[in-house]
Amino acid sequence: MTTAAHPAATLRTSALRTWTEPVGGPDARGTVVVLVGRGETPEVYERFGRRLAADAYRVVAVGEPDPAPQAVAALLTTLPAPHVLVGTDAGALAAARLARVLDVAGVVLAGVPTAAGVRSLTWDAELDARSACPAHQRVLAQATRTSLFADVTAIVAADLTDPRDAPLPVPVLALHGEDDRISPAEHAVAAYRTLGARHVLLVTDGRHDVLNDAAHRTVAGAVVQFLERVRLGGDLPTLVRDVARDAARDDATPEPLHGTGAPAAARARAPRAVA
Repeated sequence: MTTAAHPAATLRTSALRTWTEPVGGPDARGTVVVLVGRGETPEVYERFGRRLAADAYRVVAVGEPDPAPQAVAALLTTLPAPHVLVGTDAGALAAARLARVLDVAGVVLAGVPTAAGVRSLTWDAELDARSACPAHQRVLAQATRTSLFADVTAIVAADLTDPRDAPLPVPVLALHGEDDRISPAEHAVAAYRTLGARHVLLVTDGRHDVLNDAAHRTVAGAVVQFLERVRLGGDLPTLVRDVARDAARDDATPEPLHGTGAPAAARARAPRAVA
């Protein structure tokens, strides 16, 4: 007997947006599948997708909420390896679930929602809470289907700090805005640690849409560095080492939070590792 495929097992082409590596450049170094947040469309990630594609990574944004594992698995078979999932907001929850059942090389979690934080905002207040970047605020106004808070059933996320939640079986990079009011950093960091994130980076002055916020260049750079390390193996070998910092540690010399070589404005938005 033949069983008909469940509709959820197929991703609609209209729900996908792809950014490809430069024509005439090197072959794709891997694929990043972006799982979008509540109320978002793939177009919200135009800037993020173009930036990673410029470094020769194929980027596919999936606009369907909580896509079925078999649908994502089928998509991955058509794309260059290694495969890394990037989830933001509710997409981070979906990425965590998918990473437990799919053959992926790594996961990037950003702005994971938690039970703490605000539950409702006016649209103008939501834009302010999501990003300090005027360009991204304009994108949100044009390329979102609904507010984050349109569906009240989606606001309260799973309690990822439950001890029964084992760490994910693949390398995890976590990124979160230090000033995120929608999902406060203190609670989010606990969730990332429960999920086994080897690196948890807090972006100073960062808000909820950390992939597209004012420090989007620095955040994209951190993602690319993670992708490059994933390509070399699951143990994430170090690619660049700060020997001056190593020497300072050997001498037990306190190190400034963001270093002293960068301009003050850059230091203000630099990611800070908390794990």
